[in-house]
Amino acid sequence: MSRIDELVALAREYGRATGLDVSAVSWRVFGDTKKLSALMAGADIGIKREEKALRWLSANWPNGAKWPHSIERPLAAEAAR
Repeated sequence: MSRIDELVALAREYGRATGLDVSAVSWRVFGDTKKLSALMAGADIGIKREEKALRWLSANWPNGAKWPHSIERPLAAEAAR
């Protein structure tokens, strides 16, 4: 699984856990309602932006939702950056 695939999987799980659609999750993570849809359609993303999105998801992960075991989660200190 690529890092983009991992990011998309996390965003989908975040959406399921919060009841948000893809565009709403995309806005929360990227400040852009279309970025996640573009990634799902095969677009690319810079590593710094991907890392920032991963940290955001980790820091804002819904209580009670399980982080996928197959995806490494940033440490709490890293997620807060």
